[in-house]
Amino acid sequence: MAHIQPPKPVERTVKLEPHQVLLRPLVTEKGVHRASRNNQYAFQIHRDATKIDVRAAVESLFDVKVTAVRTQTRKGKFRRFRNRMGRTSDWKKAIVQLHADDRIDFF
Repeated sequence: MAHIQPPKPVERTVKLEPHQVLLRPLVTEKGVHRASRNNQYAFQIHRDATKIDVRAAVESLFDVKVTAVRTQTRKGKFRRFRNRMGRTSDWKKAIVQLHADDRIDFF
């Protein structure tokens, strides 16, 4: 019987630094609600960043303990500029849950 092998990990040529992984925090009404109730914070991240990269970047930049990372790839929207249709860039989002004792203060 043939065994199914898991896919090999992708070798990246460029190693991202922590300040390159996290592009900006996403401070929205929903995000503030998540931060106050669930201790979760949202960031726009580099398109090539993995969950492991995000965890390491948040822990090193903010000196906190991360318990979970969830990522989403968001599709760009169609926008009209004068008489032409254009499209905004796709981007990647990470929702990071911190340990109960840790907080990040953006304000």
